Amino acid sequence: MGKSRKQVIAALKQTLIERRNTIRRALAGDINALRELREMSGDAADFASESSSTELNSQLAEVESRELQQIDNALAQMEAGTYGICEITGKEIPIARLEALPYVTTTIEAQRMIEENGGRANFTPDWSRMIDSPGDDTNISINDIEYL
Repeated sequence: MGKSRKQVIAALKQTLIERRNTIRRALAGDINALRELREMSGDAADFASESSSTELNSQLAEVESRELQQIDNALAQMEAGTYGICEITGKEIPIARLEALPYVTTTIEAQRMIEENGGRANFTPDWSRMIDSPGDDTNISINDIEYL
């Protein structure tokens, strides 16, 4: 006889906790590596390779931070008893999907609906976020925009 949903979720909880700990260690290591890079000085070529490697580390840290947030959310849902229930449809997310993506919060059907609606879970446009044009019909080039 196969495992019950409760047993699978208990196993996934352990997997998520282990992954969370691994990511935390990796992020702590990245921070230490970045500190070392700042303390070291070198010529322009060294600086260029260090900055691209620092940029890559920064991007990896961002991805890991996002995954850490998803793991924390999944663990909080487990504590609340809402884990494995689709945020959109309220249906149970199939075990196979949870095992493949332990911090997923939607069924495949709900995910498809989100993707078909431009990646948003709320399908009504937020018109309050629209910005009125200055009133004249002149075209603005990307070069006219200042980056802060």
